[in-house]
Amino acid sequence: MLKHYETVFIMTPVLSEDQAKETVSKYKKLLTDNGCKIINEDAWGLRKLQYPIQKKTTGFYHLFEFQAPANFVAELEVAYKRDERLLRFLTVALDKHAVAYSIKRRNKAKA
Repeated sequence: MLKHYETVFIMTPVLSEDQAKETVSKYKKLLTDNGCKIINEDAWGLRKLQYPIQKKTTGFYHLFEFQAPANFVAELEVAYKRDERLLRFLTVALDKHAVAYSIKRRNKAKA
């Protein structure tokens, strides 16, 4: 059975636009190659960080909402930890209320 997840990662601001796109496509491919169904993808762009991370004050944010087998998240986070282009990441499992809110938010953004 597939569970619903949301993952956000922050890429280092020193990446070129092509390098950032390549990083995103690497993780998108990792998700799809492991049987995940991507529901939503959102590039938030360059944003100011709340506090400096590795002496950087900004970062490129990217969000994936996906359905995956429960054991896959550990594999995904190991890949995140090994990638020096990423400053931070967070993956959360969504309950039915969060899924409903996410659908509402997406529909509102389209309108």
